[in-house]
Amino acid sequence: MIFFCAALLLITPAELLPGQTAHTKNPNLERYEFTSPLMGTLFRITLYAEHEKTARIAADSAFQIAERLNAVFSDYDPKSELSRLSATAGSGKAVPVSGPLFEVLTIAQKISIESEGAFDITAGPYTRLWRESIRGLRAEIPEENELRELARSVGYRNLKLYTAEQTAQLLVSGMKLDPGGIAKGYTADQMMNFLNSIGFHQVLIDAGGDVVLGEAPPGSNGWRIIIPAHDKAGKEIKLEYELENVAITNSGDLYQYIEQDGIRYSHIIDPRTGTGVPQRTSVTVVGNKGVLVDALATTLNILSADDGMALIDHRDGYHARIEIHDHQMVKIYQTSWFDKHNNTEPEH
Repeated sequence: MIFFCAALLLITPAELLPGQTAHTKNPNLERYEFTSPLMGTLFRITLYAEHEKTARIAADSAFQIAERLNAVFSDYDPKSELSRLSATAGSGKAVPVSGPLFEVLTIAQKISIESEGAFDITAGPYTRLWRESIRGLRAEIPEENELRELARSVGYRNLKLYTAEQTAQLLVSGMKLDPGGIAKGYTADQMMNFLNSIGFHQVLIDAGGDVVLGEAPPGSNGWRIIIPAHDKAGKEIKLEYELENVAITNSGDLYQYIEQDGIRYSHIIDPRTGTGVPQRTSVTVVGNKGVLVDALATTLNILSADDGMALIDHRDGYHARIEIHDHQMVKIYQTSWFDKHNNTEPEH
């Protein structure tokens, strides 16, 4: 699971290429941008509106949605709904949960089953321990005996959901939920849904790198998204896309890791082993919903490239690009969508 990540997507104003025809849009709309620190990262809303006042009111209302959802999903706040659910682990009781939490837990469980545990929202005991090492709060990485002890409290099969009652039960004591690989994408979806419902459709939500896009801005065919990437020789490149009405995220461990005794451990923890993923990866996922794009990107960093691409191939409307870095060489796996929609101009 990813417990913190950097935003790697760059969004710039889109311009039409020669011969392109822009969508017809309201010519009176202006671009406005608002930011707010939320969920341990920076959220950004870009939207088009006729007046700054209405744009600001809409953005503030959307940020309030994110604040309320943070009170549901935070695994740092002991008073959050998720933390209170974790506190019932091993009690033998199923407890009622809110609609947003039940929905996220349901989606997480489905992806856990599809990935055979590579995605696991119950990995909290592992990720909390590794946070201390990654952030320098303890001198060494977790020891094997510590991970073996924690393994008793990790496992998506020990999370039971009861749809009719909308309740959840954690079967084993010590279980702790970590929604770090799914909550921001879900939150961005809900913010977009709200803004659409009050008449704002040309909107971009950037939840710390989990990006949800609405309709194309005025005078363009999409939001210009630039993905930092590498070619097979390891040279840094930028892939450019013009997109609308999709979600996209990029995650990986190229810069967030810890080394000990010559071994590199990613900040991305494999819930199946309790250790940091050893290979250097960068994953970009595009699809219809931010919540799924977020969770799938997490999962593809953990699965082998072949298994990750197979997982994507079985899900309609979702596309992935995986980079596996090995010294100076990069192995690239991607669906055909990335070549088909690439607007990057070739170097001369």
